[in-house]
Amino acid sequence: MSRLPVKKTYKLFIGGAFPRSESGRTFLADGQNVALASRKDARDAVRAARGAFARWSGTTAYNRGQVLYRLAERMEARSSDLAAVAGGRDEVERSIDRVVWYAGWADKLAQALGGANAVAGPYFNFTIPEPTGVVATIAPDEPPLEGLVSRILPALVSGNAVVAVASETSPLAAIELAEAIATSDMPGGALNILTGRRSELAPILAGHADVNAIDLTGANGDVAELERLAAGNVKRVVRGMPAGESLWEIEPLVEMKTVWHPVGV
Repeated sequence: MSRLPVKKTYKLFIGGAFPRSESGRTFLADGQNVALASRKDARDAVRAARGAFARWSGTTAYNRGQVLYRLAERMEARSSDLAAVAGGRDEVERSIDRVVWYAGWADKLAQALGGANAVAGPYFNFTIPEPTGVVATIAPDEPPLEGLVSRILPALVSGNAVVAVASETSPLAAIELAEAIATSDMPGGALNILTGRRSELAPILAGHADVNAIDLTGANGDVAELERLAAGNVKRVVRGMPAGESLWEIEPLVEMKTVWHPVGV
């Protein structure tokens, strides 16, 4: 007698764990039942991100780079599984290379974005980048893996904690990625991934008072309304490349802190 294989259950990724949606809802995507995140799931993800922010942002820049490189290693080990639910091996390889590229910037951001400023007086004046806080990311639908990686890595490498809304049409790649993240040494909650309807989740995250910035690269529908909601607590609103890599994708997600110090003290 032939056996039926055990089908995979695609859940959310919140706080380093894989819960089902608290609502019990699912939706059909790529021929699979996928967790349909609710308002409470989004709030739980923000709470998890805020709880992880101090630890992730307090990690040394070198260590953050090592953790992200470890993520690339785990993605490489799962490349066949990722290719099966993404756009093929080429997309997976580009995504892995992108993680490595951003990992290399972790301990170079202060030099590249900050610097010593010339001032007329007996002072040292330094500008250094610091993470913004909790960043909500609306990932593009396509490419499902590379698009998500391209939007979450600029936030993570600079020490932000992230709540990402995966591709609505092809969400399986995001959950496969989450399984690599879960074994990458990244603190639980530093990255949280929600699957579901953008029309439900984006307004919740845009209006959430404990979200410091929102990336609307993959947003559709009433973007002006999302910007209005984001203005409630003066969130930084970002739009970037759906796929690609650049130092200037990192820069909008940091705050520049300037420090004055008397010479000789």
